[in-house]
Amino acid sequence: MDKEPLRQRIIEQLAADLELFLQAARAAHEAATNAENLPDNEYETLALEASYVAQGQANRAQEIRMALESYKALELRPFGDGEPIRLGALVTLEGEDGRFRTVLIGPEAGGLKVFDGNREIIVITPSSPLGQELLGRIEGDQVTTGVGDTMRDYEIIAVG
Repeated sequence: MDKEPLRQRIIEQLAADLELFLQAARAAHEAATNAENLPDNEYETLALEASYVAQGQANRAQEIRMALESYKALELRPFGDGEPIRLGALVTLEGEDGRFRTVLIGPEAGGLKVFDGNREIIVITPSSPLGQELLGRIEGDQVTTGVGDTMRDYEIIAVG
């Protein structure tokens, strides 16, 4: 399977998210520095609160920027039969309920959802619980992930 279109969708989505957070950071910065928001007394904290929001938005934008650079540099090569799962693998899992789930093991941006036609692909990182379970496994292996009552068993159906 050619994973390049998938990588491009991730890059496009991260770039859009980055622009959104940069705009939000600029708006919060403007609110923090606006003369109308300067406090008249020690109990008026609108400017201070806006500065905290601006810093949080800027921090998130930096995280997205780093993820974007990681995906631009990521080489997604195909996996051969019996080759162990590692970074860049596109893994199809079948749950005990018979439902299929496809994940891409990416360097960052865990939880990001992209679509390949009608199929939803969720980005997971090697440090996530499922990512840790999948690394080094091969097609046909069984994995279990979750905590307590949320434990789920999956079979690795395909690795690409």
